[in-house]
Amino acid sequence: MSAFTWLRRLLDVALPDICPGCRRHRPPRGQWLCLSCEARLPLTDHHLYADNPVTERLWGRFPLESGAAMLLFRKDGIAQQLIHHLKYKGRRVVGYELGRRYGSLLAQSPHFQGVEIIVPVPLHPRKEKLRGYNQAAVFGQGLAKTMRVPLMPDALQRHRYTETQTRKSQTERLRNVAGAFGLHRPERLHNRHVLIVDDVLTTGATLESCATTLLQVPGLRVSVATIAMAH
Repeated sequence: MSAFTWLRRLLDVALPDICPGCRRHRPPRGQWLCLSCEARLPLTDHHLYADNPVTERLWGRFPLESGAAMLLFRKDGIAQQLIHHLKYKGRRVVGYELGRRYGSLLAQSPHFQGVEIIVPVPLHPRKEKLRGYNQAAVFGQGLAKTMRVPLMPDALQRHRYTETQTRKSQTERLRNVAGAFGLHRPERLHNRHVLIVDDVLTTGATLESCATTLLQVPGLRVSVATIAMAH
């Protein structure tokens, strides 16, 4: 381990309120991002358009009402740093505050007006126990707050423990999550418009598997929203 990496990890422990975007500065009082990272957030305008990179990536794979990602994910970029802190550093505030902010935008978008329930992509119970929480559910909590839509974290359940999707091809990702999800009390979802939420959209394999499972419910419609979208 390099001295620089060692120092970064030490700072994460010693200064838990340091900015998760740059790991250098402290945010202003009452904020969670420093001013520099706030100004450099790679925000998208997906929520303004029915046709956007998210809907294009998922086109033809399942019936999709609307789709959007809040940030663009680039290697070593701010979005990657934020999601790393959310998933591996216990910084739940990252997911919740991003959700609150994005929820206020989705609430004003004509493409997401009909959303009635927010359903996070679930973790396997073993993985959630290790992490302490589901990062997609934390993002969903923030969305639910400003969209004024209920969060249903148990609507989907992950029955099979899957390998990490990192470095897998689209075909491998689809195979990895095939049959991994199941429904819990699906009668609650009859004829509802559900927003599936996750942290990062890469190939879309996980979202496709979740949507295909949910669309077994009579009359259900699906939209998706993620914290970030990878190139």
